[in-house]
Amino acid sequence: MANEKVIIIAVKQQKQTNVHFESSLAELQSLSNTAGGDVVQIFTQNREKMNPATYLGSGKIEEIITSVQENDVDLVIANDELSPIQLRNLSIALGVRMIDRSQLILDIFAQRARTKEGKLQVELAQLEYLLPRLRGQGTELSRLGGGIGTRGPGETKLETDQRHIRRRIHDIKQRLQTVVKQREQYRKRRKTNDVVQIAIVGYTNAGKSTLFNRLTNSDSLEEDQLFATLDPLTRQIQLPSGMKVLITDTVGFLQDLPTSLIAAFKSTLEEVTEADFLIHMVDGSHPDLNQQQDTVLRLLKELQADTIPMLTVYNKKDLFEQDVIPMNHPYMFMTAHREADIQQLLRKVENLLKAEWQFYSLSLLPDQGKLLQQLEQDTIIESKLFLEEKQVYKIKGYMRKDIPLNRLLEE
Repeated sequence: MANEKVIIIAVKQQKQTNVHFESSLAELQSLSNTAGGDVVQIFTQNREKMNPATYLGSGKIEEIITSVQENDVDLVIANDELSPIQLRNLSIALGVRMIDRSQLILDIFAQRARTKEGKLQVELAQLEYLLPRLRGQGTELSRLGGGIGTRGPGETKLETDQRHIRRRIHDIKQRLQTVVKQREQYRKRRKTNDVVQIAIVGYTNAGKSTLFNRLTNSDSLEEDQLFATLDPLTRQIQLPSGMKVLITDTVGFLQDLPTSLIAAFKSTLEEVTEADFLIHMVDGSHPDLNQQQDTVLRLLKELQADTIPMLTVYNKKDLFEQDVIPMNHPYMFMTAHREADIQQLLRKVENLLKAEWQFYSLSLLPDQGKLLQQLEQDTIIESKLFLEEKQVYKIKGYMRKDIPLNRLLEE
């Protein structure tokens, strides 16, 4: 199927810096490509603030109308979230389908959702976005035509009946509550098992899934596209000392995420709040890496996960065109495809965990094999010696301060 021809329109407001504006435009272009669009032209306008009725000024709209007709354009995408009135007026004026940044992101999420929970969350976000935009739209908002901005779970024709949509929103929220409870039970079970949990976080397309796959020998979706991963995946891995930990790959963060999506995906990101340690992946080759780091740190703060110990990993060092000055410490540079870098990362994580944990030194009898096995799995063992003359194992290592194994230190 041929890609849809897309025009991007954007207003640069006075409060925006040039770097941020250019970065958001480049991101929107990348999002359009991910959704299956070919961007044929970009129109920008400097304004003190957006036109409340038509987003852009009338002169710029005339230019866009000409381009739509000359290039046989299928779709126009606005860089900002538009009000229902702006969306309707622009669609009528341009005589072509019109969506905004939020709709585009929702559309990509709809394509990417794999699990039942992911699909429900996307549908909820889409319906909550759609509800205030129904009045006076007629068939404009139905799914009859298909294409970017019209996809969703089931890809059925949306009924433009507000009562039906409100009922569906209520139904989805109830079903999601059940899923969230199940997820909480899984998490509690993992907590009682005393397994250390590490979450990989970062801006979309920073290389999180590549790292996850290299660490776990998995094959989660790994593409040079935004939002390649939507549903969190958790696997067990072993650190160099032999300790077993759980590692989770999370959905990519993005600036200017639709508010309905942030709310809908809170439970997906709750995996992050439960983690004992975070690996923050940064695309070190990206021109706007500082803005991307800020976005992730801000969202972590909103999730109240900003106090969890974290290692910042500046990935794609093979693509760096200039020296990267680390904004966050501790940090390391790596290329996720290199095995030597993966091993260095695991050693670094282990050293940082040791700095947070409590040192211990224990003597175990040969018949305490089960306890020794537990120490090997749940703590970082530095040395293990068998003292012949005393017939004991001398174990030295590090363990978390709040686990049942701590009782051994008090004996």
